[in-house]
Amino acid sequence: MAYLSSTLVHPSVLLVDDEAPFLETLSKRIAKRELKVASALSGQEALDTLKAEDGASNFDVVILDVKMPGMDGLETLAAIKLKHPNLEVIMLTGHATVESAIEGMKAGAFDYLMKPCDIDLLLAKINRAVVKKREHEEKILQAKAQMIALRRGY
Repeated sequence: MAYLSSTLVHPSVLLVDDEAPFLETLSKRIAKRELKVASALSGQEALDTLKAEDGASNFDVVILDVKMPGMDGLETLAAIKLKHPNLEVIMLTGHATVESAIEGMKAGAFDYLMKPCDIDLLLAKINRAVVKKREHEEKILQAKAQMIALRRGY
């Protein structure tokens, strides 16, 4: 089954989870499907990765664990959306509650899944998130082009 259309060549994903074995396993499973994968073991490490030389432009989607020590997933999500509003974030948790799902969606999460999640479901959600991000980026480019055209009197 093809998860990504030919126009969505090798999307890139940043995985964020404090459980190293889970992170390593999920990274391998996603990479086998020809997606580019980077990982971070904490919310702060994820933010540092996104900040480094505008690393956010290198990623299409962040897969973010909700329950982590220190900066939790909801705090990390808020920080990501503040600095990188177009970056799509899928929340993952083994400790889901209706309240945390609602909080994540209110804060701008693209979607929310329970751990362990079905890899096909996760890949489908990644695909939809990439499509949404790229469509939004295209609209921004079109709006900028219209502004330039209007300024030039076209």
